Amino acid sequence: MDYLLKGARIVDPARQLDCGPLDILVENGRIARVAEGISPAAGRRAKGEGLESLDLSGMVITPGLIDMHTHLREPGFEYKETIWTGSQAAVAGGFAAVACMPNTCPVNDNRAVTEFIKRKAQECGLVRVYPIAAITTASKGAQLAEFADLRDAGAVAFSDDGKPVMDAGIMRRALEYAASLRMPVISHCEDLNLSAGGVMNEGSAATRLGLSGIPGSAEDAMVARDIILADYTGTPVHIAHVSTKEAVSLVREAKKRGIAVTAETAPHYFTLTDEYLENYDTNGKVNPPLRSADDVGAIKEGLKDGTIDVIASDHAPHGRTDKEVEFDYASFGISGLETSLALGLGLVEEGVLTLSQLIAKMTTMPARILHIPGGTLEVGAPADLTVIDPAKSWRVVPAALYSRGKNTPFAGWELRGKAILTMVDGQIRYREGQVNGSL
Repeated sequence: MDYLLKGARIVDPARQLDCGPLDILVENGRIARVAEGISPAAGRRAKGEGLESLDLSGMVITPGLIDMHTHLREPGFEYKETIWTGSQAAVAGGFAAVACMPNTCPVNDNRAVTEFIKRKAQECGLVRVYPIAAITTASKGAQLAEFADLRDAGAVAFSDDGKPVMDAGIMRRALEYAASLRMPVISHCEDLNLSAGGVMNEGSAATRLGLSGIPGSAEDAMVARDIILADYTGTPVHIAHVSTKEAVSLVREAKKRGIAVTAETAPHYFTLTDEYLENYDTNGKVNPPLRSADDVGAIKEGLKDGTIDVIASDHAPHGRTDKEVEFDYASFGISGLETSLALGLGLVEEGVLTLSQLIAKMTTMPARILHIPGGTLEVGAPADLTVIDPAKSWRVVPAALYSRGKNTPFAGWELRGKAILTMVDGQIRYREGQVNGSL
């Protein structure tokens, strides 16, 4: 089936395009034309046969969203999420591609696990899934994994996300090895000696709640270390889920000095503060933790001035038994794929970002950092695109989420803006509440 998408505002940051109404013609899974007033007769199919025309007046078409930091849990933790349910959540959230972290069971530190993930994703036939492999064997921080073999198996980056690489010597070698393969290292910045035993941000809220705190310095110290290592080795590093004011400042200064550092944050770090936890709601327990209002302000400023390159969901689904326990024992993580876009659009409403800047941080920049296809609506490119209704209001109902993980702190929130159609490789995989996959 070919498609003619008519009358939408087109936002393509890769080509500095933000205008409309325009039409997009999709043929043979690729973008064939982007122009005004395309006639169905212009399609390759005679008399429009096999061509579906969609009136998208008032909608926005962007490159297919790319989430470079998600947890699909399979293999090993299928009760939390599977590649199938995570893929459904992704396309429902407007994502055409996701990069999944290696903290599965077994850890994705070898060819067999990487190939398993790719095979399962292909069977699902929904979203492009790019495995991120572990930096170290079993993510124990002691011995580098076989980077070249993992790359050949299909890994696009390396990270021990969920665990920091505490040994600076190991991290140095990882940066050098990955750079020789032209692959990024994604750093989970946490000094375990400073964060040990903490369950929320160290501050007045933690004191009132009687909970052990995680100081911002636990993140800041490791961000500083990895910037120093990137500078010393002349290799790039990507800082995951930035949450503190000081970390933003460190990345900003490093960029000014010409150090090859990029950074991401997640929607909960520019939306919520540690005050959210006043009722001990474990759905707000994340790592790094929700921080102070000053930190939230700094995150927004870092997004605005380009210090923070990417908005990623850090989708971390859990089962009820992981979250419905005492706060100290609850797992860290938020189920975020299906709320990420709307929360990001909130920054546009606030005037923090333009729509084009937001879409760049959710498409073009992740594609560039991971060296993967996507992030553009250029003619000839695979037709990965997202159609957004910016005026659509909707309520977050956990039970209605496609993800197996219902652990969201945004339950009951009224959000504005939603993906109404997600196309991957020229095929509609999600349209108005309906997922279309292979399983």
